[in-house]
Amino acid sequence: MQNLFRILFWLALVFAVTMAVLPHPPQLPGGPSDKFQHMMAFATLAVLAALGYPRVPRMAVAAGLVLVGAGIEVVQMIPSLNRDAEVMDLVADTFAVLVVLGAVSLALRLRRNRRSGGR
Repeated sequence: MQNLFRILFWLALVFAVTMAVLPHPPQLPGGPSDKFQHMMAFATLAVLAALGYPRVPRMAVAAGLVLVGAGIEVVQMIPSLNRDAEVMDLVADTFAVLVVLGAVSLALRLRRNRRSGGR
């Protein structure tokens, strides 16, 4: 199952980065805000990374995903892309990653406690 999550993680990462650097990305149905799109993309990446790479420390996963977000913002500074780099996009990415990884850690801890009889 880990291999499936790893494959999905890398596919999602390529998709997210591609959408972030396209000069004219497609409009999504319902017109969700840019911040919402950032948070959903990075929340998805965080879940897939946590499930695909459970032995990698969560802080390392968080750091890697935040670096990806920062890299996207740097690339969006290229004038020919007609994109806007925004610090608040990186804040949204970071928030989503930390919330999701925190929730995953909590869920795994609760699961371990339940299996060990609450000890």
